[in-house]
Amino acid sequence: MLSFSQNSRTLTVERGGKKVCSFTCGDPVLRVANGQCKYEMNRGSFSISDRVSSPVPLTVTAFQVLSDTVAVLRLSHGEMRLILADDTVQYVPSGLDGYNRMWVRIPATAEEHVYGAGETFSEFDLRGNKFNVWVAEHQNMKVITKKLMRISMGDKDSTKKMRFSKYETYYAQPTFLSSRKYFFHSETTARSVFDFTASNCHVIETDSVSPFYFGFGDTFEALVSSLTALVGRQPELPDWVYDGYILGIQGGTDIMMEKVHKALDAGIKVNGVWIQDWEGRRITAAGKQLMWNWEHDAALYPELPEKIKELNAMGIKVLGYCNPFLAIEKPLYQIAHENGYCVKDKNGNDYLVTITTFPAAMVDLTNPAAWEWLKGIIKTNMVDFGLSGWMADFGEYLPTDCVLYSGEDAELVHNTWPARWARLNREVLEESGKLGEIMFFTRSGFTGTAKYSTMMWNGDNHVDFSLDNGLPSVIPAMLSLTCSGFGLSHSDVGGYTTFMMLCRSRELYMRWCEMNAFSPVMRGHEGINPDINVQLDHDDEVLAAGALASRVHLALKPYLKAAVKYNAETGVGVVRPLFFYYDEEEAYKESYEYLLGRDILVAPVIRPGVQARVVYLPEDEWIHIETGKRYRGGYVHVASPIGQPPVFVRASADADLIRSLTEIDFSL
Repeated sequence: MLSFSQNSRTLTVERGGKKVCSFTCGDPVLRVANGQCKYEMNRGSFSISDRVSSPVPLTVTAFQVLSDTVAVLRLSHGEMRLILADDTVQYVPSGLDGYNRMWVRIPATAEEHVYGAGETFSEFDLRGNKFNVWVAEHQNMKVITKKLMRISMGDKDSTKKMRFSKYETYYAQPTFLSSRKYFFHSETTARSVFDFTASNCHVIETDSVSPFYFGFGDTFEALVSSLTALVGRQPELPDWVYDGYILGIQGGTDIMMEKVHKALDAGIKVNGVWIQDWEGRRITAAGKQLMWNWEHDAALYPELPEKIKELNAMGIKVLGYCNPFLAIEKPLYQIAHENGYCVKDKNGNDYLVTITTFPAAMVDLTNPAAWEWLKGIIKTNMVDFGLSGWMADFGEYLPTDCVLYSGEDAELVHNTWPARWARLNREVLEESGKLGEIMFFTRSGFTGTAKYSTMMWNGDNHVDFSLDNGLPSVIPAMLSLTCSGFGLSHSDVGGYTTFMMLCRSRELYMRWCEMNAFSPVMRGHEGINPDINVQLDHDDEVLAAGALASRVHLALKPYLKAAVKYNAETGVGVVRPLFFYYDEEEAYKESYEYLLGRDILVAPVIRPGVQARVVYLPEDEWIHIETGKRYRGGYVHVASPIGQPPVFVRASADADLIRSLTEIDFSL
């Protein structure tokens, strides 16, 4: 519990009698300035330049404690109110209307580690980096092009990573969590710059003067629980999502049914089939993409309503796809255009954004009529149609130079677009009475997404072992989401992004299967170029790998349900970093292992062509689930042929959990 103490010159915030922070008359507490950003967007990726006036330091001139929980700092210009609530202090600057830039300087130690900022793929510990917190398309086309050039020249080194200064992410949030057991969170909706490069301080710049928070905890669980009390928590998932493997299939009714039966015959526990092209597809230079018209394509999927009922009777749910764009060739766009439901450009025309190779219009989520219209389409064409879930894709592409129905500044709305999109989908479930039966999963996010979305997925990962975009990258992505307050995430089995020589191998598919068996949801994807990717039915061994992973996922159902329930109640994510429970330097550095709940440690194989892995085990007693061998901690060398990723369970875990894991037959 936080409290104030004071003397004639200094106001101190204490926690349990220990100083958290203090403010002395004459000392600077903030810097402010004026600035203007220039944004250039290309396929959702942004180039940002900023012109800023000379910063003005704001010093404390006086302070006053108004109550046990409220104090005010008088500054050389304006003031700042401090509001205490349990273990969180809110800072509310005011009287600074002439400025649109603010810097907060936070004391740091050289050995400190920091995590979060939304979803980060190529790094987990962000110390030493400076970057924008700005929602964008993670798949930067320049990065993909350079990668393809390297591959074409024979360079297939999966350990090479793009510079973090080029980092962009679907899910950006002005939040970080420190190894010193505190968090920072800003209420800004503008761009932020997080600078963790100095040894003695962190500097947070926001392109607005906005309130911010610090929260404190004795444990990381308590800390994340306090954070999620601010940013929101996800509800429990439908019971059926744990019952096996949601197959990613596309291509039409006959192909869907053929592959479902082939999977069942191979012993795969199929609980769902995700048909992203239920609304039709378009063939582009990039691959087999989707026709963004949110109506059933009866030509591609004849008799789909009947097949949905047939599959449901078999215990198999059917899931679809939607996003906040509209295909300009199709009827729904014509309705939106005629009613003024689309985001406009400065000339009053519908703003068409290029997505890979084609233009699309955006539904204006600030227009109440457009909002209700799009919700109605999803309710009728997806929920009432019989779908049990969907990918709620995109949300990153709002241009900063567009004109919105609400009149709001698009630069300040851009980051909020993913949260608005998640909220629209959440209202569909709640108003249909289907929350808890149907789930949707989002790829983009900002503050508010954790409150509205039911599940994240880690976006369009490359179909390879690259550290910054491939299979390994989803591990820091899930961990950073947990540290940002979003506790439910998963990835596409096998990845998505496929171009020319960048195509999915048998090994990659099977390694991804075995990893995703140990995640909240196991769901596949055929990728953007399915014809050149290994798919779930490639051969008998690949089918067997899917069957084994589906059995493992089903065996984990009671454990996963309990972890998801705990996340709903406390905000502590299902996938957790090792340092949450082990105060060891290696635990703070580890980016490619994770705890599934409290008791299972997963160390996926993240390199191609290997049959073993060195695993770091924190100080505890661990049981290797394939061999039953016990370890006390430290580095261990573990055999890991395909189908057998290094996975350990704590010896102190529930006996039924240990038995269910150690009795699994891991042979393919």
